[in-house]
Amino acid sequence: MSQNFTTRELDVRTGSREKVHDLTRECASFLRDAAHGRDGLLNVFAPHATMGVAILETGAGSDDDLLAALRDLLPADDRWRHKHGTPGHGRDHVLPAFVPPHATLPVVGGELALGTWQSVCLVDTNISNVNRKVRLSFLG
Repeated sequence: MSQNFTTRELDVRTGSREKVHDLTRECASFLRDAAHGRDGLLNVFAPHATMGVAILETGAGSDDDLLAALRDLLPADDRWRHKHGTPGHGRDHVLPAFVPPHATLPVVGGELALGTWQSVCLVDTNISNVNRKVRLSFLG
């Protein structure tokens, strides 16, 4: 089987507040160009020390619930040793230990093989960095 590897870098603006940003459409668009109907794997990678990639339902409150849980787990206060940036920014550097900066997903027939309510999302609690990069890579 011949293997092809294709990568695209996306510019994403997450805004100046905590956000769950849905990337599912961008992933599907990339696969239309890169997969050509083949089976393979899509890797989504956020090359940032303060952002994660999650697979979750959006639009029904789960995205807000995730941000609320992260606020409870990682409060934006002065407890963090990592002190530069906005108050509590140290917690943003701990986030990737809980929401990793990558996900690898199955591609079947050139399409993302997600469950009915699953979406590919960036999780960004860093309100100081609104311009982000995401690398999408297809191996198939």
